[in-house]
Amino acid sequence: MTLLAYERYCDEILVQTDLLGALVKDADLTRQVPSCPDWNLRELVVHVGDAHRWAGEMVRSRAAEELPEDQVAGAGGPAGADAAALAGWLTAGAAAAVDALREAGPDTEVWTWGWEHRTAFWARRMAHETVVHRADAALATGTAFEVAPDLAADTITEWLEIVAFVQSKGDPEAAELRGGGRSLHLHATDVPAAEWLIDFGEDAFTWRHSHEKATVALRGPLTELMLAFNRRQKPDEGGLEVLGDRGLLDFWLDRSSFG
Repeated sequence: MTLLAYERYCDEILVQTDLLGALVKDADLTRQVPSCPDWNLRELVVHVGDAHRWAGEMVRSRAAEELPEDQVAGAGGPAGADAAALAGWLTAGAAAAVDALREAGPDTEVWTWGWEHRTAFWARRMAHETVVHRADAALATGTAFEVAPDLAADTITEWLEIVAFVQSKGDPEAAELRGGGRSLHLHATDVPAAEWLIDFGEDAFTWRHSHEKATVALRGPLTELMLAFNRRQKPDEGGLEVLGDRGLLDFWLDRSSFG
């Protein structure tokens, strides 16, 4: 499965933000978010909105280094507990970020914290940031969560790329994701070719799209697979099943829990 088009990522930032805003505009903003227990709904939305504004400002300014968050206009959300005002602030920030991304195009050089230093990185990252945190809001409000299969699949792929990058930079938890002879298979049962095979090598892990027998397999519907892989639900919820060494799956989830 391949990357989505740049314009699709831009579109999804807007679509996913609108859906997130709709979830919270009439909600109790003090409600805790079970998948992010340190946050309530307001803090979750502010986190997403600040991320949009921060990334958008770096793209707009063609930043060559990381911008301090206190230099980003509008960060922190509106004062007070008006959920509709917070939802409006959220969608306005996403729209401004997408305007900057579309004006820049996918190949403009800009600072990122990741493995590529161009605007395409931010379009993809902000799309998936919004998807996953919309799932958090859905869990907090007891709302059903659905996402397009290609977007859900790319969310898994991007997270694997992030964990691999962080491991290469010496993160101590990610560094433990190694050890020869073990493997983890992710298998979506409802979408053809949505499979990932993670090999724990002696020095690092590698991954590829493949259907192979592994030390442990997590299989089931793609959206549920994505949620579990992003630690938004337990691996045996939502019609998922774990086959093989559950301890290895838990080991992966525990040591890829940064971010």
